[in-house]
Amino acid sequence: MEELDFRIIPVEIQEEMKKSYIDYAMSVIVSRALPDVRDGLKPVHRRILYAMNEIGLTPDKPYRKSATVVGHVLAKYHPHGDAAVYESLVRMAQDFSMRHPLVDGHGNFGSVDGDPPAAMRYTEARMSKIAIEMLRDIEKETVDFMPNFDESAKEPKVLPSRFPNLLVNGSQGIAVGMATNIPPHNLAEVIDAIVYILDNENATLDDIMKIIKGPDFPTGGYIIGKKGIKDAYATGKGKIIVRAKTSIEQTSKGRQRIIVTELPYMVNKARLIEKIAELVHEKKIDGISDIRDESDKEGLRIVIEIKKDADANVVLKQLYKNTQLQDSFGIIMLALVDNQPKVLTLMDMLNLYIEHQKEIIVRRTRYDLKKAEERAHILEGLKKALDHIDEIISIIRSSKTVNEAKDRLIQRFQFTDIQAQAILDMRLQRLTGLERQKIEEELAELIKMIEYYKNVLASEAMVKEIIKKEILEIKEKYKDERRTKIIQDEHEDFEEEELIQEQETVITLTHFGYIKRLPLDTYKSQKRGGRGITGISTREDDFVEDVFVTTTHHYILFFTDKGRVFRLRAYEVPEGSRQAKGTAIVNLIQIGKDEKITATMAVKDFKEGYLMMCTKNGTIKKVLLSEFENTTRAGKKAITLADDDSLVDVKLTSGSDEVVLVSSNGYCVVFNENDVRVMGRSAQGVKGMTLEDGDFIVGMEKASDGKYLLCVTENGFGKRSEIEEYRKTKRGAKGVLTYRVTDKTGKIVDIKMVNDEDEIMICSTEGIFIRLEMSQVPVQGRNTQGVKLMRIDGEDIKVSSIARIKAEE
Repeated sequence: MEELDFRIIPVEIQEEMKKSYIDYAMSVIVSRALPDVRDGLKPVHRRILYAMNEIGLTPDKPYRKSATVVGHVLAKYHPHGDAAVYESLVRMAQDFSMRHPLVDGHGNFGSVDGDPPAAMRYTEARMSKIAIEMLRDIEKETVDFMPNFDESAKEPKVLPSRFPNLLVNGSQGIAVGMATNIPPHNLAEVIDAIVYILDNENATLDDIMKIIKGPDFPTGGYIIGKKGIKDAYATGKGKIIVRAKTSIEQTSKGRQRIIVTELPYMVNKARLIEKIAELVHEKKIDGISDIRDESDKEGLRIVIEIKKDADANVVLKQLYKNTQLQDSFGIIMLALVDNQPKVLTLMDMLNLYIEHQKEIIVRRTRYDLKKAEERAHILEGLKKALDHIDEIISIIRSSKTVNEAKDRLIQRFQFTDIQAQAILDMRLQRLTGLERQKIEEELAELIKMIEYYKNVLASEAMVKEIIKKEILEIKEKYKDERRTKIIQDEHEDFEEEELIQEQETVITLTHFGYIKRLPLDTYKSQKRGGRGITGISTREDDFVEDVFVTTTHHYILFFTDKGRVFRLRAYEVPEGSRQAKGTAIVNLIQIGKDEKITATMAVKDFKEGYLMMCTKNGTIKKVLLSEFENTTRAGKKAITLADDDSLVDVKLTSGSDEVVLVSSNGYCVVFNENDVRVMGRSAQGVKGMTLEDGDFIVGMEKASDGKYLLCVTENGFGKRSEIEEYRKTKRGAKGVLTYRVTDKTGKIVDIKMVNDEDEIMICSTEGIFIRLEMSQVPVQGRNTQGVKLMRIDGEDIKVSSIARIKAEE
């Protein structure tokens, strides 16, 4: 028996472990866990799409069993187990995981509750429409191919990816010693950014962040603040806070409930509900009486019922703190660049994608040029053959073999081998005059195309234009609205103004705190005494209390009867339809349960001016406007009030305005604001008007805001008087009579300074508006009772407020 040659090679175990582990780590990094920066795909996803394309599972073909796809991928490209392939295919079909799913699934592909998908023998799949754009032009030698695992077939190293899939769909992966977590983005925004970079070589991150606002998750929700987004885009790493979309509703029994309609990305709904129930059971959160999942095919809806004595806002804050209703998303923008893992900035990603697309266009153009030149070469041979057709037929007929005929043709007419073969393959129908014309036309067209392809290959500017044109076509075909809203962090200076178009708007606020905005042109002018149109639908015992005209870019300051102030941007007030009751103000600002908004005002900025405040008992106070610049939706103290007093009105003044105060019994005082010294934010104020028992202040105006003082009473009567008729007094005076209040007119409810060209909107407690031109309101003396401006139908219905629409608006 022949002796075996045993060779023992001594190896340091430390070195062997290091070498083997590095090999394993690189295999995981490059061939399994990380996406390529060019197409945003890991090898398994790329292989699934290529295999589906190969077996013809395009969107225009019927669905096929998922098992068919998995089997094909396993057999040819990815020998790593059917579970791994099927899990990847399932995720590519989930609209709550992918911003634009690449697989069109038919059957049970799992749910946001974490339910598993049905087995692959039950589900069916095909490529989604947008997945076709991932493979477009792959047949034109645009990408490199490599042998598969057993070298029986070829597979692409990367896909052409005609849209920026890495940013649009994001990617998650854990490799060895590194991980990637790239959030999804809005397709239209990313494409617009690519076009901007193609047009502006010196584009900066700040320029791009005006276009790409931030991640856009398939499940919607909110991102709090922009700092984490900017960090991630500038460095490749950052942390963002994501929050569920919630609202607070009032029930018919006067209780509150929290409604959740959108969850943070990747949050399991069933597990979230279990966690809330567990916190309630363990008494870590008090104030929840019931929790229900009312989600259906229309969408997600979780209802959290609040106990009678609890505050929904407090409960919501506890839920944000203790559950995944608010979660953090750590962004790590790690991807493979030339098969090496790199942490990339947003600009890196966009520029590398553009370089990939340039390569695709150049390689496609080279391929098209080669094919066009090959075809033109044949056509030139055919054209020459038709010029000498009789002699060619004679040579072919007199040749004993095909090869002899070919050699004789080449020798006689200097055809190339390819041309001679094409002539021998030519059908007799090509001898007709029409066919000859077709050959000449096709050749002329090809010559033009060859020239165009050569121009493209010689000009980078033309390549960029082609990329722009083709990517904008994809945008038009697949774009959709942003789902994730980016909202202001109270501790961060971030403006969303550039995203919002400036337009005139009417904002209404009801007695029970429902607010909404509508475009001003919703309301048309009507005649005096008209019935009006419904501007808001309210609950039975609610009524509209305040209405004012502003623009979407203004800040709105909300002052409450308790002397506190809150700030919002006008565009943060949700827009509603004419009949909608609006959004509960508690969803927008952190107002207390027993607090009531009594004054609102819109300001463009906080640079100059004063705020003049007046209370029900006749106290007034003057504060610098700049003191309120840092006010948030959480609120600040605006004035210190006596126990029996409340804040009635606030006006923006210049420092030398004439102030007009009017009481419900029809008395008016006019004085210069210089009579009132500037005080601090928490001061109490000084006496502005002396009132009789039972009388109280209904409003405050600036005399400079109009020529006339308009007074409107609770029974719909009103008139205007020239402000010049009113003698000036010092602050604290009793004032002069401005309106003869009777049982017929009712007490004064609101006042406004107006001009002849203005219009007013009068609002009733049942939510009816009427819009009048000022010419329809008579000018009368101070001691008169006015005329009927609005018909009031019903004993319990009164006028609640008025708003002035300036002529220029």
